[in-house]
Amino acid sequence: MADSDTLLEFPCDFPLKIMGATRDDFAQAIVAVVLKHAPDFDPAGVTMRPSKAGNYLSLTCTIRATSKAQLDALYRELSSHPLVRVVL
Repeated sequence: MADSDTLLEFPCDFPLKIMGATRDDFAQAIVAVVLKHAPDFDPAGVTMRPSKAGNYLSLTCTIRATSKAQLDALYRELSSHPLVRVVL
């Protein structure tokens, strides 16, 4: 079903790239936020890539998006998280 505010058809697989400073608790904190908005998300599917210098970590989490409202709420919470620098 297409949402009138987006070209996406829901439900759909939607990758999120979240970048932040390299910290031991970064991945766990991000997965907790993602699970809050997408309870069926499988944390085993998270891909991690450190920056060249190792100062930053990029996580890619692919969720099964069910609505634009779900994605908007997830982006808002991730973007305002103190450990997150960028959400794409």
